[in-house]
Amino acid sequence: MGPSLSEVHESIDTGSKSKWRKIFAFFGPAYLVSVGYMDPGNWATDLAGGSQYGYKLIWVLLMSNLMALLLQSLAARLGIVRGRDLAQANRETYPPAVNFLLYVLAEIAIAATDLAEVLGMAIGIQLLTGLPLIWGVSLTVLDTFLLLVLQRFGMRKMEAFIVCLVAIVGVSFMIELILAKPQMGEVVKGFIPTLPDNNALYIAIGIIGATVMPHNLYLHSALVQTRKIKRDEKGIRQALKLNFIDSTIALNLAFLVNAAILILAAAVFFTSGRTQIAEIQDAHELLEKLLGTKLAPVLFAVALIAAGQSSTVTGTLAGQIVMEGYLRLRINPWLRRLITRLLAIIPALLVIVIAGDKEVGALLVFSQVLLSMQLGFAIIPLIHFVSDKHTMGDFAIKPSVKIISWIITAILVYLNMRMVYTSAIGYIAGQSNFWVDALIVGAGLGFVALLVITIVYPLITRYRLAVNANIHAAQVSLGELERPVYNRVAMALEFSKKDEQIIKNAIAHGNAHTQYILIHIVESASAKYFGKDSDDLETRKDQEQLDTYIALLKSRNISAKGVLGFRRRAREIARIVKEEHADFLVLGGHGHRGIKDWIYGETANQVRHRVSVPVLVVQ
Repeated sequence: MGPSLSEVHESIDTGSKSKWRKIFAFFGPAYLVSVGYMDPGNWATDLAGGSQYGYKLIWVLLMSNLMALLLQSLAARLGIVRGRDLAQANRETYPPAVNFLLYVLAEIAIAATDLAEVLGMAIGIQLLTGLPLIWGVSLTVLDTFLLLVLQRFGMRKMEAFIVCLVAIVGVSFMIELILAKPQMGEVVKGFIPTLPDNNALYIAIGIIGATVMPHNLYLHSALVQTRKIKRDEKGIRQALKLNFIDSTIALNLAFLVNAAILILAAAVFFTSGRTQIAEIQDAHELLEKLLGTKLAPVLFAVALIAAGQSSTVTGTLAGQIVMEGYLRLRINPWLRRLITRLLAIIPALLVIVIAGDKEVGALLVFSQVLLSMQLGFAIIPLIHFVSDKHTMGDFAIKPSVKIISWIITAILVYLNMRMVYTSAIGYIAGQSNFWVDALIVGAGLGFVALLVITIVYPLITRYRLAVNANIHAAQVSLGELERPVYNRVAMALEFSKKDEQIIKNAIAHGNAHTQYILIHIVESASAKYFGKDSDDLETRKDQEQLDTYIALLKSRNISAKGVLGFRRRAREIARIVKEEHADFLVLGGHGHRGIKDWIYGETANQVRHRVSVPVLVVQ
């Protein structure tokens, strides 16, 4: 099994001699994780809690933050010590059928997370510009390729981008709080545990249920592996310590943002008697009236867009981790992002078209219920893995931490199951279709059965050694390591300064009897339309240039022939390689990336996937 997020695995060196450089090298993964704790899905519960009960539920936010800190530190421990993300560890432990169900649930959770982000972004755009919600949802497809662009710049720059978005959210609410002028004495009293009534309990469940999200556990266990550490006991302990500090700072920032939303709702809406604020749009509309400034609603909308945009990047990474870990299937990041985003956009568009904008709030709540269903299936295996001394050695968690972890898991699973049960019963009571009722009951029983399996299976059968043994074969034979002989070497020429390097490298891989096939693709408008029948000036000049190269090679007793291709570069190069029976190909790498790849095309990658011979890319 390959490393998690292989393109950035151990890409950040933490071996600096400078103490502060070493510390800052570890900081980053937790900030990407923290955005999931302040995404648009959390806003509704924070607004409801603050507007209905003032400052009395701040303690719930603190308690859920402490729970999240413990669970995220366990996920980081799994990645650092075992070098496995949560999806990979599950695949190595559970039977294939159970793994497939866990994978499906993880994908549903990621789609639900993305649904909340789509709706949050769309609402933010609507509040800021007045654009109809259906157009705002449609526009969110444009950020599909954001992750692809960010990954091109490296992990540190992606982390910096996310930190900037988080800072926008934090600064926006700091200014909002200054404008709202909350009563700090009442805020402090909010840290004393109290539940005024049953409805407060329901909102508290919603706050806790919306805080810890399953995709964050998959994400954190993979992101910590982007740091290159020493694999001895001292290096691992240092990584665990610094990652815990990183998690503490990042998640406390997320707590402050959530607390700011609740305090804002309490200071503005609860004190003015507006206790029924449940929709994000309602809160935005009333901010200007109650605070007396146009700046407040603008900051609110900007923060909402920043929260949604930052969460969409981390959601895509989590999707990639889940797919690669469970299925060992790797697809292009842009395709992965597009699939995830469409799974979120389609239901959002259907709800808006059929039921109207008013049902968007209900859809947002539904996305949180879907997340709640998946949470236990991420936490329970995680605790099993980090508790096991066979795989974790001296880095297995202590009995006291294990007890606290299982207590937190029991609370979260109970609260989330209660939320799901309440939603299901409410739906069944509202209609009388027997088959729908049977489907809901059957799904519920299957849900409980799978939960029992995830708890019991690792206890009755320890991790399958046969699977672990296949990670690296016990004995590897490299054979005689005979040097390959290439008799027909093809080279794709650009008629630029790079050609000399391409030809040099091609000749270096041949021998005295090798024939070289020089390929050039004509890309004039006439060539693209008429193909090989083209006879424009560019085609004739390209043929002349090709003949010049051939003559120069023959003057050095090098056998060569030239072939022109037309229309699509990658397809034509691959076609000529196959038709000429070439057994080696050399081509130039353009060196451009990001948006230029979409403009100019990624020839090297496309050709590599179309041919079955070795390909050398010369930069």
